[in-house]
Amino acid sequence: MTAASAVQTPPPASLASKLVKTIPGLLISIFFLMRTFFPHGRPAISSAQLRGLRLVEPFWLLPFVLFSVASYTLRSHRWSRMMRSTGASFGACARILMTSLAANNILPLRIGDIMRVFTYASDLNATPSYILSTVILEKLLDIFILAVLFLVTMASGVSPKLRLGADLAVGVSALGILVLLLGARVLAEPLRHLFAKLPAHGLLAKLEHWILLALDCIRQIGLLGTLFLLGETVVIWTCEGIIFLSAARLIGLASDALGPWNAVSFVNLSFLIPSSPGGIGPFEAAAQKSLATHGADPAAAALYGLALHAWMLVTITGVGGILFLVHRAHQQNRKPLLDEIETLPEELPG
Repeated sequence: MTAASAVQTPPPASLASKLVKTIPGLLISIFFLMRTFFPHGRPAISSAQLRGLRLVEPFWLLPFVLFSVASYTLRSHRWSRMMRSTGASFGACARILMTSLAANNILPLRIGDIMRVFTYASDLNATPSYILSTVILEKLLDIFILAVLFLVTMASGVSPKLRLGADLAVGVSALGILVLLLGARVLAEPLRHLFAKLPAHGLLAKLEHWILLALDCIRQIGLLGTLFLLGETVVIWTCEGIIFLSAARLIGLASDALGPWNAVSFVNLSFLIPSSPGGIGPFEAAAQKSLATHGADPAAAALYGLALHAWMLVTITGVGGILFLVHRAHQQNRKPLLDEIETLPEELPG
């Protein structure tokens, strides 16, 4: 049995131990929230600004809603194409994806992604290993497009560290995609030999496992299928950019033309920072920083980030929660949700 076809499930941890591990993330969220909304110890947003938040150009509500629906429909379609070889339906993929996103918004340690890999494997007629490989490919495609978008739209005065980080993200993700596209069929065995020569280390073992999983996923999807997924990822993030643009127009936030597009890339890359569920803190800080560098008023940009994030948390969690509850209502002999969470491993397998 190969590393790409089998997975070692880490032992489950108690819910209490999982909650303890959320403390560093909560502290990170508090740090970013304080920097965004209480710089220099004073509130960045006045009570008058909060009361004055309103729809300045209601027309933009239409593209805001339409492209929100389109974005998550396309995400579901993209994942269903990755899962095509298992026979999983679009409906099942959409339900499980939205449920996992909702769980990530309210539960610690990105438990939604872990649920997608383990809890719903039987619903998708797939092994946890294969589902994990699709999640890896999904993240790789997203990071590549977001990093390219960030580099294209960043302001000239952006921090050299941010520019370097974006350069590295583009380079690593582009190299990963090229390697997967061009060498999925021939690289697995040489990589096994390479890792066998390296020192035994848990991190290296995880890296080997994840790379082999991604190679196996690409091999099954095929070159043309993977190129289609890359194109679909471009469309997905174009929809997200229009959502951010529409939100800015809705509340009358003024910035240059690139501001909302830089915000969508920076905000979503900020989810790579470990924090509290839903990315609270890094989201608002990234939205303010990106829009302020493109000419927006910092206080107005902070309020924009707060309002947009609140809306997205409510809608995504609401839709995912409804799909979860409807599906659960039709199940028999279902285990209580907290018991299911208790049996999940502490992290994705490696």
